[in-house]
Amino acid sequence: MLPAETETTTDRTKGLTAVGKTILVRACKYDGIEHRRWTAQVVKQEGSLVVLDARFPEEVVHDLLGTIAVGTHSLEYYWLDRWYNVFRFAQPNGELRNYYCNVNVPPTFDGEVLSYADLDLDILVEPDFSYRLLDLDDFEINVQRYGYSAEVQHHARQAVDDLVGMIQRREFPFSSEA
Repeated sequence: MLPAETETTTDRTKGLTAVGKTILVRACKYDGIEHRRWTAQVVKQEGSLVVLDARFPEEVVHDLLGTIAVGTHSLEYYWLDRWYNVFRFAQPNGELRNYYCNVNVPPTFDGEVLSYADLDLDILVEPDFSYRLLDLDDFEINVQRYGYSAEVQHHARQAVDDLVGMIQRREFPFSSEA
């Protein structure tokens, strides 16, 4: 067995010293085409967890989230070995706006760029921890469009179950420790 085959996620992130750096985040479709990009500062790296801090540089009008004001704060939680990420959005005054969870292929991070393939299945979590599963139709369409394998579909559905459990139990990052 080659050394790279035995390497764990923790091994791949050990040498990275990106804390404090501003990096590029790339959200791509399953075929690798970039969908969105933004910059963020790395505030923490611990095991497979990478925590980023970003602010909206301009107002964004989102069909589900409404108007997102300039200066809205996004604390972003990525695990390099999990099929989801969690964004904690706070108003410019610091008040919790909501959480937005993306189901995605586990991201890659080289210390400069964090990139992930979004599977178009999301959960919106309100400050009272009520939640809604979003974009199920988009997910089903993209299963066909991009040819998600049975394994990818299984991981995506498991990620939804994992997130719902975390939300209901108020586990990190849906807790005061976040």
